[in-house]
Amino acid sequence: MTTQQIAAQMSAYVSSALSSPTELVAIFAATVAGALQISSSFVKTMVPLRWLAVLSNVGFLGYGVLHPSFVMALMHGILLPINVVRLSEMTRLTRRVKAATNNTDRSGIWLRPYMKSIRRKAGDVLFRLGDEAEHLYILIEGRIDFLEINASLGPGQMFGEIAFFSPERRRTATAVCGEDCVLLSIDQSTVRQLYFQNPGFGFEIVGLVAGRLSADVARLRGQLAEQPPLA
Repeated sequence: MTTQQIAAQMSAYVSSALSSPTELVAIFAATVAGALQISSSFVKTMVPLRWLAVLSNVGFLGYGVLHPSFVMALMHGILLPINVVRLSEMTRLTRRVKAATNNTDRSGIWLRPYMKSIRRKAGDVLFRLGDEAEHLYILIEGRIDFLEINASLGPGQMFGEIAFFSPERRRTATAVCGEDCVLLSIDQSTVRQLYFQNPGFGFEIVGLVAGRLSADVARLRGQLAEQPPLA
């Protein structure tokens, strides 16, 4: 095909589009959608990226319906609800992170939607001293005993996060179910995915760990203060 033939076809297409309002709207929708898709290449965080994907899907879907183009309409008709769901999930996570930060919540309750529920019998060992830390937990019902430090944990508390994020990733105590327990757990892979999808999640996790370390230091100071002075 020669350059003149290509130019003639382009001219005929433009003339046809200008004479048809529907085709003109379809071209405009596709142009905007293409611009949004190109813009998404420069976005580094997940929520704006999902917004751009949703708007781009809407534009290409409009083009596919009006042009019409069955393949394009089908593809973006499938992608649109997927991106809407992912956007909704990330928006809810962002709100939970902000709410937890504003309320100085260090219990980890805002992690619940991303955790799995498990049940353990009294006497079951969750992990032992020196084990590799693969999960962190929130206790919903029951009691957890930490043998080496002679301490117990009640419902509503998170535990296991210190070793989970330490360089060695080794448990510093043995955790045993003092009663029948219901727990929530989350693994490192899920935490990493949440962090990369929303960096604000990482800041809240840092605050969570720092809060627990501060509480441990305060507990240790209290134990030292209760010891009688050496003769």
